[in-house]
Amino acid sequence: MGSGTRRRRRWTALLGTAALAVTAGGAFACPANADPQQVDFATHCVPPPIAGIPPIDGTTTAKITVDKAAPKVGDTVTVTYTVVKPAASNPVDIALPADIMTPTGKVTLGGAQNGDLTVAGPKKNDPVPGKGAFPSFSMTGTFTVTAPGAITLSPGDYNIHTSYLLELDTPCTVSTPPAPVSETITATGGGQTDNRAISLAAASGKPGDSVTVTGSNFAPGAAVTLAGRAGAAQTADKATVTANAQGSFSGSLAVSDKATTGVVAYEGSAWSDDKGAGPAAYVVIDDTPLPADSQQLNSSVKAGTLSMTQAGDTVELAAVDYGKGGFSRGSLQTVTVKDFRGGPAGWSLTGKVTDFTGPAGAKIDAAKLGWTPVCLTKTGSPSTCRAGSPGSVGSAGATLASTPNGTLTGGEFTVDARLSLNVPAFTPPGSYSGVLTLTLT
Repeated sequence: MGSGTRRRRRWTALLGTAALAVTAGGAFACPANADPQQVDFATHCVPPPIAGIPPIDGTTTAKITVDKAAPKVGDTVTVTYTVVKPAASNPVDIALPADIMTPTGKVTLGGAQNGDLTVAGPKKNDPVPGKGAFPSFSMTGTFTVTAPGAITLSPGDYNIHTSYLLELDTPCTVSTPPAPVSETITATGGGQTDNRAISLAAASGKPGDSVTVTGSNFAPGAAVTLAGRAGAAQTADKATVTANAQGSFSGSLAVSDKATTGVVAYEGSAWSDDKGAGPAAYVVIDDTPLPADSQQLNSSVKAGTLSMTQAGDTVELAAVDYGKGGFSRGSLQTVTVKDFRGGPAGWSLTGKVTDFTGPAGAKIDAAKLGWTPVCLTKTGSPSTCRAGSPGSVGSAGATLASTPNGTLTGGEFTVDARLSLNVPAFTPPGSYSGVLTLTLT
């Protein structure tokens, strides 16, 4: 969701017969530790107003698993947050059918690395009877390791969204945060990665007001330019400060341009993603005097998030004949990307696949999976989706779809792809499965 979101899909192609085996992709999300700690924590859940019942104070049972127990600095760790037993239940008498629940949540990082990781799960659930208990569900997300040492992971707030008759939410918050630690990983590596950051003392001001900009993790002693941004364009509002021996600074920037939407800081003569931080949101308040006998009317538009959902987590590819081989074809489960951030940044959706493993150690190389991406943009979206190039996916990965940076970006997009697995002629008969991981950044 933020930094990026992942989804897994698993294909099973059955060679030599017309039938196809189907296996859930979640079976490949194996925890790095054999026995992560299952924890209980007090939870405050608020049923949808239509239910007409008061908030529920109960206990959630959950666990956190990871795909790397000993990552290196710079590695990406996939985290799975499983709610084994939710505190809330179906608040209405109406039974809920299968596959209408979409969970989202947070995982709290502590120790050597702090912050909240956004996780999300697929729209997948068993039927829930009226007033019945919600079933267990899992959510996944990723984070990049930025510092060596022990990093703790605790389950956080979560929300159960149901799409049946009405769009309803049941948000559940940790009553006394943080919840107990469920998993701990130990990161190795020398020092922190490049993670320049800035913060502002104020989020708005009148034209010409100065805002204090504080920065960290810049190059020690570097000259740092502070500048205003109007969307993706830099304004004439600029100032220069010098980072201290620890790479930190604090300086003032006078902001006059009424079109300003943010402030950036960077090393060098011009903005660079590699040597810059921001934009940090900032608004110039128009203080132009009102005409006589008039009233100023103010409103606001709240920025949202970048997210994706998928139509399913299993793709069945057509069988091929032993001795002939050829292309085992199918279609990617449709992915829907929603970019409601309202800023200048575009997004990129990439994918990489594992080798397809079969009976007795047989395998089909990941490079033999190809795709032909298709991306459609919903009418009215500020951005236009670009489909990735046709070709091999492989373990190194390829771009499925993207949108460019711009003055104002956003919208809703539908991403599909035709898939083809080039199976060698004398591949041993049996079922072959691989895992495709999609990453949205």
